[in-house]
Amino acid sequence: MTTVAFLGVAHVHTPGFIRRIQARDDVQVKYVWDHQPGRAERRAEELGAEVSRDPDAILADRTIDGLIICSETNRHEQLVLSAAGAGKPIFVEKPLGVGTKDGYRMADAIERTGVLFQTGYFMRSEPVNRFLREQIAAGNLGTVTRVRMSNCHAGALQGWFDDEYRWMARPWIAGCGAFGDLGTHRLDIMLWWMGSPVRVTAHVGAAIERYENCDEYGEGLLEFEGGAVGVLAGGWVDVANPVPMLVSGTEGHAHIANGAFYFQSEHVPGADGKAPWTDMPEALPHAFDLYLDALAGKDVPLVSAREAAVRSAVMEAMYEASKNKTWVEPIY
Repeated sequence: MTTVAFLGVAHVHTPGFIRRIQARDDVQVKYVWDHQPGRAERRAEELGAEVSRDPDAILADRTIDGLIICSETNRHEQLVLSAAGAGKPIFVEKPLGVGTKDGYRMADAIERTGVLFQTGYFMRSEPVNRFLREQIAAGNLGTVTRVRMSNCHAGALQGWFDDEYRWMARPWIAGCGAFGDLGTHRLDIMLWWMGSPVRVTAHVGAAIERYENCDEYGEGLLEFEGGAVGVLAGGWVDVANPVPMLVSGTEGHAHIANGAFYFQSEHVPGADGKAPWTDMPEALPHAFDLYLDALAGKDVPLVSAREAAVRSAVMEAMYEASKNKTWVEPIY
């Protein structure tokens, strides 16, 4: 039996993670801590766990096999550095950092101590993303010239962040607004396929201004080594997101439209792009379940702390570019 503890339960994905734990028979939660005691008490009751008033006591408990950090983003650094110093495996909900500096400080500490790390980039487990990573690496799309990614929903239109999760619409706490919150998932996939961009620019804005001083949508432009162009969209004011992905190469093409995946390549038999393509790898478990599997000793693919920090750095660069209306070279 794997024993874990929560350090922070503020994030909107916390209830989903709790359901994933409850669905397993190989994980138990011993403690729940949050700087808001009422929030910790509610989640601890759901999990049959003990409320801790002292995160240091959790870190010192040798029976704790792993930690789950779902705090506000601006609290990540202190919690992650303490956890790494205590030698505890860490799951940190995305984004890792509010920006470049804290993200790299956390990555440095995790690499220095060698603790197991994972973050919530669940899209890496999806068959279509695994398939296209393989096809791009194999050269089956030729020279990739354009990658377009979109991750949007109607969260602001429907008031998802009005109450308990209001902090997520306060960029000085969350590290970003709508563009960063949703865009970081597709950004991870884009960089997973293409490597780190050499420079970026973006525009972020607000459509209904439901949340003061918080962007509600954005579009980024990324230039990769070799000249490939990436376009990244993220927003909370979208009533639909019918084309979440498109990849164009000199010898192939791929896109998703209304849930169907189309793939064309002169190097892959049958890939004429005319009918939905279904010959893909099986889905992997959710990123959170992969972390729990890793704690149990299974050999599973995880996101590295350095990768997570780079995503924070690139996203911060895009926000800086939007503010100053210029191109920015991310810090690596």
